[in-house]
Amino acid sequence: MTEKDLILETIDFVKTSLQHAEGGHDWFHIHRVFKNAQLIARDEQANELVVQLGALLHDIADSKFHNGDESVGPRMAREFLESKKADPTVIEHVVKIIENVSFKGGNTNQQFHSIELDIIQDADRLDALGAIGIARTFNYGGFKGRALYDPEIEPKLDMTKEEYKASTAPTINHFYEKLLLLKGRMNTETGRRIAADRHRFMENYLKQFYAEWNGET
Repeated sequence: MTEKDLILETIDFVKTSLQHAEGGHDWFHIHRVFKNAQLIARDEQANELVVQLGALLHDIADSKFHNGDESVGPRMAREFLESKKADPTVIEHVVKIIENVSFKGGNTNQQFHSIELDIIQDADRLDALGAIGIARTFNYGGFKGRALYDPEIEPKLDMTKEEYKASTAPTINHFYEKLLLLKGRMNTETGRRIAADRHRFMENYLKQFYAEWNGET
């Protein structure tokens, strides 16, 4: 199987697997991350096949939708790639990326490092920023039945991985607990540049949100 065919079959697999996914973690999220990763990779020396496969499979089974089980996604990706007889070194690299790509509260030491992971992590984080990031955040908050905002519940910035995964805080808190932290945690120059623009957009959005909440505009 050619690399092109493998990518096309991976796209079909992901589309089918995520056809009923929550709107912020569906095929369109994957496609945006896939495009972001390719954009960032242009300025980096990276394995293009690993970047593409890692981007396509990074959220094949997000633990948020599998009772917190972080083993489902890597296992599904491995089984799929093995069924397509992909290079074992490529499979191992992609699985490591999936295991390490997520934010997890930002207080967890990453156990694996590669430029390909850096690229995909930046691409995924960019989709949590800006206009689409805001839309995804409120979509997920609604999906989980969370309040928009509660002035009496302050954001918690020092959560453990377990606390972060179990949080039921209002959606606005997520801006402070994750989204506004991402700009300073990008890995690549391209990622940092794009993140800075999207970060400013979110800051302006929050100013408008609070002004409207407080009846000031």
